[in-house]
Amino acid sequence: MTEPSVEFKNISKNFGGIKALDNVSIELYPGQVVGLLGHNGAGKSTLIKILSGALTPDSGQIIINGKEAIINNPRDAKNYGIEAIYQNLALAENLNPPANVFLGREITTAMGIIDNESMEHETSNVLSKLKLHIQSLKGEVRNLSGGQRQAIAISRAIYFDAKILIMDEPTAALGPEETAKVGDLIHNLKKQNITIILISHDIHDVFDYSDRVAVLKNGALVGKRLIKEVSKDDVLKMIISGD
Repeated sequence: MTEPSVEFKNISKNFGGIKALDNVSIELYPGQVVGLLGHNGAGKSTLIKILSGALTPDSGQIIINGKEAIINNPRDAKNYGIEAIYQNLALAENLNPPANVFLGREITTAMGIIDNESMEHETSNVLSKLKLHIQSLKGEVRNLSGGQRQAIAISRAIYFDAKILIMDEPTAALGPEETAKVGDLIHNLKKQNITIILISHDIHDVFDYSDRVAVLKNGALVGKRLIKEVSKDDVLKMIISGD
């Protein structure tokens, strides 16, 4: 297997007397999806907040492409090509898709005026790259379906050169058809050699989309397995009993 794109090495994090993460080590490879599983409080959110720069670990290292990464804030994480797409998607409901893709990083003309035409063109290009179609880029995001909104959030990450993508509950509240579209999108991202961390409470999603699974319980890593080598019952046992 190629060199990991990301390695968590012996990551620990305490909040007062609570050990949120205890010496956790996980490797992630280019073009693979790792499903991160565990009950609420298992440590999943803490781990991805450390990778995305929202938290710093008490000990341990994050290695990116073979070199130690110094991630003290979200801007540092973005500089390493790390983007997080959370369940609420952080979209501006009253703006159109291009305005959301470039939110806070707008393209401007030489006169300093926002260049809506260029932003629409670039948004169309990135959607095409991801094999996605949105009928109109001029309407407000609030009028898009759940799957289309997910596509806009992912397009924003990909346009700004994400190499490592954290997807937090990407199919939550979506119907079967929209869920299938998100699955197709994940497949296309893998083909572009993007590393994906998939956090989901739905074990079916994890088995449908992931190559590997990592299970946390009470801040400790219970195990890492190839999806093809375990059953759903095996993984549920890991989640529940820690075996």
